[in-house]
Amino acid sequence: MNTAYALKNVHLIHGDTSRNLQPNMTILINEQGLIENIAPDQELHIPSHYTTIDLTGKYVMPGLINAHVHLFADGKPLTLSVSEGVLDFAYHRILDTRFGRHILKKRMKRNALTALHAGVTTMRSVGEFFYTDVQLRDEINRGEWVGPNLLVSGFFLSVTGGHGAPYLALVGDSPWEMRKNTRINVKNGVDWIKICVTGGVTDAKMVGEAGRLQMTVDEVAAVCDEAHKMGMKVAAHVESTEGVRVALQGGVDTIEHGAVMDDEIIRLYKNNPKTLHGYTALIPTLQAAYPSASLDPSVTKLSATVKENSRLVYDSMLKGVKQAIDNGITIGIGNDAAMSYVTHYDMWREMDHYMRQTNLTNKDVISMVTRTNAKILGIDDLTGTLDIGKQADLIVLDHNPLEQIEALSNMSMVMVKGNLIQNPSVTRIKEVDEVLNAVW
Repeated sequence: MNTAYALKNVHLIHGDTSRNLQPNMTILINEQGLIENIAPDQELHIPSHYTTIDLTGKYVMPGLINAHVHLFADGKPLTLSVSEGVLDFAYHRILDTRFGRHILKKRMKRNALTALHAGVTTMRSVGEFFYTDVQLRDEINRGEWVGPNLLVSGFFLSVTGGHGAPYLALVGDSPWEMRKNTRINVKNGVDWIKICVTGGVTDAKMVGEAGRLQMTVDEVAAVCDEAHKMGMKVAAHVESTEGVRVALQGGVDTIEHGAVMDDEIIRLYKNNPKTLHGYTALIPTLQAAYPSASLDPSVTKLSATVKENSRLVYDSMLKGVKQAIDNGITIGIGNDAAMSYVTHYDMWREMDHYMRQTNLTNKDVISMVTRTNAKILGIDDLTGTLDIGKQADLIVLDHNPLEQIEALSNMSMVMVKGNLIQNPSVTRIKEVDEVLNAVW
């Protein structure tokens, strides 16, 4: 049972574009960690057993939702140039041992807590080793430690030689094998199924391989049919136009990363009867590709192949984002935290990136990272806006993010399910921050 809180004198940002900032509001949060009431200060009686916190001059908004993360790494640059033999040895002799799994879990927990202290109260993890994400989610849900709301997908589903295979993926090469692997993930307790329809930048061996088609429509459709029977959604890693088409034709619920669209693709995003809810949302990850695409390899230590693939993917993804905005396609926000130069504590950079590259406003991207993300993830009845009856997932800021999005780089307080973190603390990675500050 939590403490009951009254947050007084706040400037309230609800999290959706239809409502304006409300000054001098009080939020009551009950012992169950739910928002009990929201009203102007002078209209609200605060029960005596509530702990009152005066937040005069501060801004309160819904906690951030990161719709695309990995917890296995922290954003320090990866060189990605080791041989298959070294990878095989590292995986079997180090990572997949009792000691290795213990270290991995510790690291993933640390990354989840870093995100939480940076204001991310909900995250969807889209690919981890050994169902460690399932373990962490269950520990949080049992109340063993205070962490973010976690939605997890365990291993990728991929094809032989496909993205993430064989270490981070269950491998299958037919519709029935894909069904079986979907069932294995479900048996192991995942919330989402993540498939890799095309190659990816991180493990591509040649220029152009990142978006190369790897799955067939029949394979994608088998996964979607199996998942949708259980009310479970499917996320698809896709980095090319043809990959997006195959994923949409198969019925996926979210496209991760994305690419340039044509008329058929735009139509399928907006009206797709094979999906769980009749449409597909786009979750681009601009910050994941941008540093690798734009920085000099002498800084990133990345190969020419990775740099060129990053550039191709980023350019196509950005065009797709602009088309999605112009055509009213549902867009969420995820930053692919864990990739090189994408930390768990700087979600604001992804939001800033949208605003620099499109005509979206502060209010638009704040709504996307809260209300829209919650809707895409199917949890908008629980979180995503500050409304009576929802979980008290919120952040307290010293400055107004509607005026300056960088206000989200520093939390004054964070609350998840009514658990208050009074002095959030984030250990920043200096080498990463310096590079990113130089890029922008």
